Amino acid sequence: MNRAPSKPVALVTGAASGIGAATVRKIASGCDGLALHTRGTSSASRERLSAVSKAARDAGAEVLELYGDLAEAGSALHLVQETIRRFGRLDHVVANAGFADRRSTADITRADLDRSLATMAGAFLELAQGARDALTRSPQGRVVYLSSFVAHRYAQGSLFPVSAAAKAAGEALMRTLAAELAVSGVTVNAVVPGYTRKDGGHTALGADAWKAAAAATPLGRIAEPDDIAALIAFLLSPEARHITGQAIAVDGGLSLG
Repeated sequence: MNRAPSKPVALVTGAASGIGAATVRKIASGCDGLALHTRGTSSASRERLSAVSKAARDAGAEVLELYGDLAEAGSALHLVQETIRRFGRLDHVVANAGFADRRSTADITRADLDRSLATMAGAFLELAQGARDALTRSPQGRVVYLSSFVAHRYAQGSLFPVSAAAKAAGEALMRTLAAELAVSGVTVNAVVPGYTRKDGGHTALGADAWKAAAAATPLGRIAEPDDIAALIAFLLSPEARHITGQAIAVDGGLSLG
């Protein structure tokens, strides 16, 4: 008799707010274990993660809270190691942590670019490298990388040079990993959100800019975190087993023009 596969263990970075928190709430009931990360440099950040963790536990998942600055070499690898140490396996990785930097190329420095690349593309590489063996052993290995429309759309008023460079680099790594891991049945995809509502205080845009963003989106509104989390949850599911190497936009039509 075939045994049903156990519920997966998932690691979600940037899980304390926004898309990360919405993803956790979406997938928690279907997971045995959840390793939830935030940078954790403030008590408010830790409190937000604690609230997300409680929601996940209430949904039936065992939870591990993790902290660290993903710009630091080795930090992302540590998250993977601690997840496997706690749960004994790792089936899903959601690389969501990142930040937006709107400064122009006239104002940014090499150090600014290096930090963006380290936090997003560099951390994604470390996560994938650290989780590689566990993912290839899993019958349900899944990786989802959170990219952004800023790596695809270059219009005046919505330029994010260093963020675009970092997200684009992550997409290139995503496709390479998808090709490398396909033989093991592991899928690797990217979700590309458009303008998405942020939790209070966590935004690079002012109120007027958010209004302009909604007006620039063909569907006439910015996304809610749940809109993005729905696709992430699908890509982690068995139903998405034949989708890999894709960067899928959830942007209300923003990428149409």
